[in-house]
Amino acid sequence: MVDADDGTDGSAPTTVAREHVLSDGRETVAAVLRCADEVTAAWDGDAATDRVAVVDPLSRRLTDAGLLARCSDLLSDAVAATGLSLAASPVPAPPYVVVTSRGPVLRGTTDAGRLVVEIRAFAVERDGEVRYVRGPADPETAVSVAVR
Repeated sequence: MVDADDGTDGSAPTTVAREHVLSDGRETVAAVLRCADEVTAAWDGDAATDRVAVVDPLSRRLTDAGLLARCSDLLSDAVAATGLSLAASPVPAPPYVVVTSRGPVLRGTTDAGRLVVEIRAFAVERDGEVRYVRGPADPETAVSVAVR
């Protein structure tokens, strides 16, 4: 796995893709994080103990806001910014865009490997029981990019 935080000179595909997501895709990332805020506002307390309490309402909010489609566009644009090309055009559904208990994961196969963009809107705490809590509110911290 090649990670965006690998200390490269800034020209690695992960670095270029991450910079693109945080510049041209910043509003999409911010909108995803606002949807996560709406999900947590509906919880009884500051955490959920059921994965379904995260994934289902987040999926609904992202769909209603048109963000799943924007996520597939964001993936295409991030890959294009690297100079790589996708094996197929992504659609706003698995395997390209998947809503997980941590947030949306965007995946596309390129000639360099699978580019994976994660918008980590939630964190999973494992201290006794599993707890899902609101993750980073800042796009800089929430976005992770890797080639696997």
